[in-house]
Amino acid sequence: MSLWLAATLFASAVQALRFLLQKRLAQAGLSAAGSTLARFVWAPPVLALALWAWSRGTGTALPAITEGFWSFAIAGAASQILATMCVVALFAHRNFAVGIAFSKTTVLMTVAAGYLVLGEAVTWAAFGAMALGFVGVLLLSVPADGGWRLANTASLLGLASGAFFTVSAIGYRGASLAVASDLPILRAAVTLTLVTVLQTAMLAAWMAWRERAMLRAVFTRWRVTMLVGATSVAGSLGWFTAYTLQTAAYVNAVGQVELVLSVLISWFVLGERQTVRESAGILLVGVSVVGLILLTA
Repeated sequence: MSLWLAATLFASAVQALRFLLQKRLAQAGLSAAGSTLARFVWAPPVLALALWAWSRGTGTALPAITEGFWSFAIAGAASQILATMCVVALFAHRNFAVGIAFSKTTVLMTVAAGYLVLGEAVTWAAFGAMALGFVGVLLLSVPADGGWRLANTASLLGLASGAFFTVSAIGYRGASLAVASDLPILRAAVTLTLVTVLQTAMLAAWMAWRERAMLRAVFTRWRVTMLVGATSVAGSLGWFTAYTLQTAAYVNAVGQVELVLSVLISWFVLGERQTVRESAGILLVGVSVVGLILLTA
């Protein structure tokens, strides 16, 4: 198995666990912004220490960042904050697995955005597999009463999260390609460290202005928020490594395997149940992911 596939599958598994922890935080009264900050705030010191240890241990200077890095990094950082807040807010409207499904509307958006911004295209066979997965997401997006109302709050939050995750994915791939190193994991770690510093500063400043009580709660509930942070660091390192090695469209498409993991979490941990239609949608997404793995392995 290629490294980008392994990194994507690892990141998907860890992210499913992180969203479960974030849902627990939301149920405990932490706002969407607070639950989102929990994934960023603990990461910079850990990542910086790891990079320092690597530099000292190898006797090698950290790689330089080249032109264009900051524009991509800022776009990716801000978009990921907004996307995560949309997903956390979505949990109040639909169950856990379906909430994650909404965030996967990013796949086809990333195909178009990756081509327009970075000039990266996918094969027609891969696009067909992605389209199959998108049909599965559409099945999952039908409201619980069976009526198709695109303008309902859950649909709008899901589509917004998909759009923001698209910008984030393209931004992170562009930023990682602007790090001057031949080591994918090192490029990913440097990009991730700088991005999480940006995200922590932006979101903490906003919360200090608008949600001071929630900002304090992120630190007073450190036992849970640190777990969210730990899963975020591990998962993000996997995502960034994958984005360094492969186009964002392929990475996001294979990352839909997180849906299957979310269903298992939803069923066994949260006691939630899926309808036949939702199960059919998840099956289509699973077939799409397997097809993409076979096409790109």
